[in-house]
Amino acid sequence: MAEIIPMKDSCRPGTRNFGRASARTKTAGHVPQPFDSEKVPLILEFEVRRFLRVANQIEAESPRAAYLCRVHAFERAHSMDKNSIGRGVRQFKTALLKHLEQAEEGTKRMRRESSDALELKYLYDKYHNKRRISPSESSEESINILLEVLKAVLSGTDSETFADGEEIKGNSANYFRYNILPLHPDSSQQEIMRLPEIKASLAAIRNVRGLPSDKSYRKESAPIDLIDWLQHIFGFQEGNVANQREHLVLLLANLHIRQIPKPTSMSKLDDRAIDELMEKLFKNYRKWCTFLGRKSNIWLPDVKQEEEQQKILYISLYLLIWGEASNLRLMPECLCYIFHHMAYELSGVLAGSISLNTREKVVPACGGEPESFLRNVVTPLYTVISEEARRNSNGTADHSKWRNYDDLNEYFWCIDCFKLGWPMRLECGFFSAPSTTKDRESETTTRKWIGKTNFVEIRSFLHLYRSFDRMWAFFILAFQLMVIIAWHNLESPLEVFNSPTFEDIMSVFVTSAFIRLSTVVLDIIFTWRTRQNMSTFQMLGVVLKFSVGTIWVITLPVYYVKSRQDSFCSADEDWSQFGRQCLPQYMVAVAIYMTTNAIEMALLFLPSVGSFIETSDWRIFGILFWWAQPRLYIGRGMQEHQITLLKYSMFWLLLLPCKLVFSFQFEIKPLVESTKQIMEMSVRTYEWHAIFPKVKNNFGAVLAIWTPTTIVYFMDTQIWYSIFCSVFGGVYGMFCHLGEIRTMGMVRSKFSFLPAAFSARLIPPPVKKRLRGNARGPLGEKPLRETETQGRDYVTFAAVWNQIIYSFREEDLISDRERDLMIVPLSSGLGSSGVHWPLFLLATKFSAALSIAREFVGEYRLLDSKIRSDVHMYSAVKECYDLLNNILDLLVVGDRERRIVSAITTEVETSVSSSNLLSEFRMNELPALHEKFIQLVEILLENNRAQSSNLVELLQDIFEIVTKDMMIHGHRILDSIEGPRSSEGDGASFLEWHEAPLFTPKDGEPVLRFPLPDDGSLKEQVRRLFLLLTAEETAMDIPINLEARRRVTFFATSLFMDMPDAPKARNMLSFSVLTPYYKEEVQFSEGDLHSSQDGASILSYMQKIYPDEWKNFLERMGYKASERPFVEDCDEGLNREITNWASFRGQTLSRTVRGMMYYREAIRFQAFLDMAKTEDICGGYQEVGRACGGRRGTHSLWAQMDALADIKFTYVVSCQVYGEHKASGDPRARHILDLMIRYPSLRVAYIEEKEVIGPNKPQKVYSSVLVKAVNGLEQKVYRIKLPGPPIIGEGKPENQNQGIIFTRGEALQTIDMNQDNYMEEAFKMRNVLQELLKPEGGRPPAILGLGEHIFTGSVSSLAWFMSYQESSFVTIGQRFLAKPLRVRFHYGHPDIFDRIFHVTRGGLSKASKTINLSEDVFAGFNTTLRCGSVTYREYMKVGKGRDVGLNQISKFEAKIANGNGEQALSRDVFRLGRRFDFFRMLSCYFTTVGFYLSGVMSVLAVYGFLYGQLYLGLSGLERALIDGARTQNMRFLETALASQSFIQMGLLTGLPMMMEVALEKGFREALTDFILMHLQLASVFFTFSLGTKLHYFGRTILHGGAKYRPTGRKFVVFHASFTENYRLYSRSHFVKGFELLFLLILHNLYGSKPQGRSAAYALVTCSIWFLTLTWLFTPFIFNPSGFAWWKIVEDWMDWNRWMKNQGDLGLRQDKSWETWWNDEQLHIRYSGLGSITLDILLSLRFFVYQYGLNIVVYVLSWAVIVAIFLLVKVVAEGRRRLSVDFHLMYRLFKAVVLLGVVTAVMVLFSVCRLSVMDLFVCCFAFVPTGWGLLRIAQAIRPKIEGYSIWSSVEALAYTYDYVMGLLLFAPVAALAWMPVVSAIQTRVLFNQAFTRHLQIQPILGAKSKRR
Repeated sequence: MAEIIPMKDSCRPGTRNFGRASARTKTAGHVPQPFDSEKVPLILEFEVRRFLRVANQIEAESPRAAYLCRVHAFERAHSMDKNSIGRGVRQFKTALLKHLEQAEEGTKRMRRESSDALELKYLYDKYHNKRRISPSESSEESINILLEVLKAVLSGTDSETFADGEEIKGNSANYFRYNILPLHPDSSQQEIMRLPEIKASLAAIRNVRGLPSDKSYRKESAPIDLIDWLQHIFGFQEGNVANQREHLVLLLANLHIRQIPKPTSMSKLDDRAIDELMEKLFKNYRKWCTFLGRKSNIWLPDVKQEEEQQKILYISLYLLIWGEASNLRLMPECLCYIFHHMAYELSGVLAGSISLNTREKVVPACGGEPESFLRNVVTPLYTVISEEARRNSNGTADHSKWRNYDDLNEYFWCIDCFKLGWPMRLECGFFSAPSTTKDRESETTTRKWIGKTNFVEIRSFLHLYRSFDRMWAFFILAFQLMVIIAWHNLESPLEVFNSPTFEDIMSVFVTSAFIRLSTVVLDIIFTWRTRQNMSTFQMLGVVLKFSVGTIWVITLPVYYVKSRQDSFCSADEDWSQFGRQCLPQYMVAVAIYMTTNAIEMALLFLPSVGSFIETSDWRIFGILFWWAQPRLYIGRGMQEHQITLLKYSMFWLLLLPCKLVFSFQFEIKPLVESTKQIMEMSVRTYEWHAIFPKVKNNFGAVLAIWTPTTIVYFMDTQIWYSIFCSVFGGVYGMFCHLGEIRTMGMVRSKFSFLPAAFSARLIPPPVKKRLRGNARGPLGEKPLRETETQGRDYVTFAAVWNQIIYSFREEDLISDRERDLMIVPLSSGLGSSGVHWPLFLLATKFSAALSIAREFVGEYRLLDSKIRSDVHMYSAVKECYDLLNNILDLLVVGDRERRIVSAITTEVETSVSSSNLLSEFRMNELPALHEKFIQLVEILLENNRAQSSNLVELLQDIFEIVTKDMMIHGHRILDSIEGPRSSEGDGASFLEWHEAPLFTPKDGEPVLRFPLPDDGSLKEQVRRLFLLLTAEETAMDIPINLEARRRVTFFATSLFMDMPDAPKARNMLSFSVLTPYYKEEVQFSEGDLHSSQDGASILSYMQKIYPDEWKNFLERMGYKASERPFVEDCDEGLNREITNWASFRGQTLSRTVRGMMYYREAIRFQAFLDMAKTEDICGGYQEVGRACGGRRGTHSLWAQMDALADIKFTYVVSCQVYGEHKASGDPRARHILDLMIRYPSLRVAYIEEKEVIGPNKPQKVYSSVLVKAVNGLEQKVYRIKLPGPPIIGEGKPENQNQGIIFTRGEALQTIDMNQDNYMEEAFKMRNVLQELLKPEGGRPPAILGLGEHIFTGSVSSLAWFMSYQESSFVTIGQRFLAKPLRVRFHYGHPDIFDRIFHVTRGGLSKASKTINLSEDVFAGFNTTLRCGSVTYREYMKVGKGRDVGLNQISKFEAKIANGNGEQALSRDVFRLGRRFDFFRMLSCYFTTVGFYLSGVMSVLAVYGFLYGQLYLGLSGLERALIDGARTQNMRFLETALASQSFIQMGLLTGLPMMMEVALEKGFREALTDFILMHLQLASVFFTFSLGTKLHYFGRTILHGGAKYRPTGRKFVVFHASFTENYRLYSRSHFVKGFELLFLLILHNLYGSKPQGRSAAYALVTCSIWFLTLTWLFTPFIFNPSGFAWWKIVEDWMDWNRWMKNQGDLGLRQDKSWETWWNDEQLHIRYSGLGSITLDILLSLRFFVYQYGLNIVVYVLSWAVIVAIFLLVKVVAEGRRRLSVDFHLMYRLFKAVVLLGVVTAVMVLFSVCRLSVMDLFVCCFAFVPTGWGLLRIAQAIRPKIEGYSIWSSVEALAYTYDYVMGLLLFAPVAALAWMPVVSAIQTRVLFNQAFTRHLQIQPILGAKSKRR
């Protein structure tokens, strides 16, 4: 295609003539459709798209102007890429040129003016005038675009001029785009810009007086503010400057408005606001300067005005650095280094300093030019980060071979960082990479790689010992001490002082010395690779520690042995002589040795002293600290307050004695007694031979029985922690008022208390009361009183309550009727001045009152007292009466009829006041009157004129019933109306009276106002009266929806919990919500909803799972319950609503966004309550919106609410690949745009990757971009160029990091895209934010945790288990971690961060590849190490979704276990373990990596038990020992091992769950749920999950391989194929299950058969069998349709196809066994030598199975192994040579091989006289041995892969996997033959659904349609 040429000047608009256009157009004057403005190449997007958008916008008003805009867009595109080398540029230009050619002539004829310039001028003036009236962002952009095009037209011709010398003025350089604050001068009248705090902040940053005025520092025009001046000085980007300008203005404004006492002038920025921001922002910088011994470069003048200006300059400088730092934001001390130098330069510039070198004024070394900061400062540092990340090899490289973010940041913790200089010298070692072999050979490298800093992550379980060495030392020494005491069999505590008991006890100090030395040795080994970065003092410290440790290891044993030989120790001696005679020299050495421990113990209980010593700058303290711990920037001064310390210390001082006493009595003491017996026996006869033949005292037996018990001893503290945590956490929850209101019945009974509780918690108190403080009850609660009068507080409560109920209706949780029953009426037209209760409280009360009145016998006084005793009943009666009066007063307009109604009313009220109602009225007629009134109200509700005659008849009937049947003196009513009638006149008057019946028109004048006026208040009265009259008992059960019930009860409960006072909306902390998003579902498309390729469609699934909500949705859409809209019949709007309905019930981004936007709605509503009068609140929030709807741009109340919400709340979704989605046309991009259109305040940040035309070829440029929706289109607000691709570590934290710069406020809530929020919870947000201002333990919270409700646990049993497990952790678990243990970290979202704290300390998470896989928890680690406080509150909850299928849950568990494995290796856990005090360190261990290690140890105990029993049984040693000891069994071992079964069976997980459910729902409900869960096989699920955790945790520590595992978050439960299950669980569960199965069978075959086995033995054996079967068959039990025969057939065919497929290049794991097998071993390929060696050593255990066999079978087993190898090789070779070309020969060959095998077996049977049992035993021997050989071969694969033997290894592996698959498949297939099994499985899996009467079979049945 020929290149597109530009248009010449002669062809400018107005004079150009596209000659070809007329020939190409079909008709003259043809105007094509508008050109698509969104399909623009990324390279042209910013410069071209805006012209095309404006063209489409003005197309209808002026087609010619639109054409000219497109011409200008074409010229812009051509000038940017003349050669069309950018991606998609050629196609775009061709399409646009073709469009212009078609439109030229047609648009020219359609212009209004005589020329193009006048046409543009006309449109420009029109929009300019419109902007003056109503300024808006879209109109401003249109004006600037038109102006730019107009100038271009005028510059191309001289023939067009304007009349009277009119000129065009304007500046189109910066058209009007903004995020929150419209800072354009023409926008000053917008409501948000009129706020005094905004004005004050803007005035402060626009104060540029006194700044250097030299031309070197000035732009062409004067700087508009301080940030603009800084941009020119240092070369920051325009987008960064604009972003941080708004950021700073909002920060200062919100701080300014919150100052107490209030500033004297709100129009001037308060100095306290600036000082507060300075203190927060620079706290870390000043601490860094102090640590490095440097003075801060923040220099402030003495003049107050200049001081304020310079403070803002320093703040602005830091924010600008941070905003443009890209990945450097994750390195806070690196930012301190940059700021330190740039602040110095700024001070020099402000002071006008002269450079000593140039003799000129100081200028910034790295600034001046545009983007110079990015180019000269950020890019070099980013390059280092990027290069190190590249060397990570996507997480497979060893951690020691590359520097992560922590290594690079910690370089700036030492004074050597200043060697980098400023500008930074790139030749420094910091910027170098490790030299390769080629570099070393050529010796060209001049820079040395500085390597790791302070810490090296080495893959070893010893990290867990090193990090928590004090804990292990304590348990080891306690173990030794208890063994000594048990060995001496002491009867009295005083006997410990007897010799030799005391002498043995004193040996623990020798053990302690060895433990200390081992810790020092490990420190040296693990830090060896950081030696080149160590200072001299650090090296000296290591040497001294090693030397001192070695000295003590030598000294203490020597003195101990010597003193023991010379001692005369006895408890009978005088106590004064005891120390002199018992080990005198040794005791002195011990006293010296324990000196450091004594100091540490003293500092433990004096935390303030310890904190002062650690953070002090005094040299003496520095020396002490240097000896105790390496001097690091973080981890100092973490001590808690004295009271807090005592709390968690007491917890462990209670727990540890219980654990130690139990271990001594039930584990160690019985075992010691049996050990003595075993050691005294002499066993000389073995069935084969002993493994330890030359060791005395039966060492092998002792080792076999002590190994599992020792493991259990170190593990069972986790059990005790779980028990204590459940008990104490439950008690603490009770004190927090959890479960105060658990049911809707309790809500109704306590509803009268809710307004007072609401007022005390959620209504801002008066200023005086807030300053004085509030009275509180004994538990910290404010005294509550029952509401009796209708004041403003009650009106406010009612308004908020109604808003919550309306949100329920919008979410389709309740129906219209339920909404009407639940709202609290506020309309003034309801009559009564008392409290109007919601109708669900008054249900049946009116009918009950009628029944009581009808049947009552006695005085009216008693009846009145009885009705008044029930407040709600009295309210119902009174309200019915008042409403009826109001309605009749409006309905009846005839004079006579009104007098009749008034007379009846007067009679009733007179009777009531005189207590004669029962004597004046017949109450037995009330039911008939009740029915008539119901019919009357029904007619009024319908309000149809056709019902007029029926209405008249009803009123006449009512009048007759009242006057004739009920009233004793009813004739007096007629007398009062007609006057006294004589007997003569009675007949005439009576006839006249009957000639005009009541309520009928008289003389043509209507007497009834019917239909009633269309008035909302009147309709509400009629509807409420109808519901009062007709409410049934079912109304007491509302809401029916379980989720609505839960939300109402929790909201009511939270009102009785302790929370800070609510500030006014204007004074609340500002905050943002940040949601990282990658490629998950945004919302379901119509195709997704109705697609059933993978089973039941999503829509049908939702309809079955949420039947009541679907019914409510249909009602809201105007359909009846029996009607079902079909897709074909639905319009676009209904289809969109259906899509939204389904999306809001899945784990989609749209659900999350809707939930988070409730925050904004709540702030607006709270602002309305703060500003509105009581009558306005009664009028209704919606009414205010409707009243202001037409004048949103004016200074209305609605506009003020919007403005306040804008400055208080920002929501940013960080959509990492949104740019890719747009470029590829992914529907998710459109869905995200739809969300921005639906929620205009939503902002989307994403990473833009576009090509920029360079000198030779396009270059990729990366930018962080913020967009919003304007006029239904996406608009870029800010673009900040990046130094390179930002995703170089873990994706999620990097995604958060690029989006955080666009957030605002002082707090930041992190929300995942599978979370939800609720309107009622959003109302508590301002209370929650106040927590950040409350010091806790001396420090305000830096991270505030919130509760979560798991919304995915409603149907599937697995989802229910996962929901309860997750709920127990996020409630009782985190509650106890926060208080009293003080070790809560950040466990994911929805935590709220102190934004300023984390902005200056590394962000919201860590992002290093692999090591920070669980990125969230590292934010908590980092915060704690930096002396931040982390706490937790439960009075607010957000929703969260979890995976509901077993495979998805297992992937999630695997990811968490991977992450915990990496945590165990991390420097953060190491530093926490070393720098916490002893008790807090225990809490940290058992709540983080200790939980996973305890699980590993519990399974290791099982292995130790079984292998020990196997050794004892096969050797015959067990039988000999039992016979010798004359005992039937070894109860000591069984009792010890019984405890580990609690972990295996998931009971530890169930205990906290049961406690939390008991708190929230009651103990009966908790017990019921606990029983039901285990009947639904919850213990099976938890035991299986244990296997997942320990496998991936252990494998990660040894071999790595940790990675993010996407689970899909699908809501539909589907069937997983047998192949998929085998791939997922083969190595993690099946292999281990088969190994345990082998061990159990051999244990039963060769073990002893004692009689009368104990209960402990049964528990141990049954738990191991349970564990084995669970690991083998759980994936099939919890697989939907797992036992359906047709599924079994499909799975079998799929399994065979998978096993036979060759692993060709590019074939996925799910398609080929060979590909999967190779991928399964990747982690071993990248393992270190130590891990591989350990793996080989562990594989040797499989050779133990051959031990104990007779010699013939032993030899035959090895012969069989060799034969199988040869046979596999022969068959494989035969397949390769014969299977394709000689197929018949190949089949004959297989037959010969089979006959040979059978013949060999028969010969062996006959010659060697083998039995079938021998063959069985032989199989048990060679099968494990072959597996062991296979594992060894896999471990050394790189060494043998190139040899021919590797093909045999592959064939052997294939055989093992195929046989294991058959062994698993056979029992599953056998059970599938029985239909009852499938039915039972379905019931177990979906019991929750059956309980709720949901239809599951249609969902599962739909999946069969695929066949």
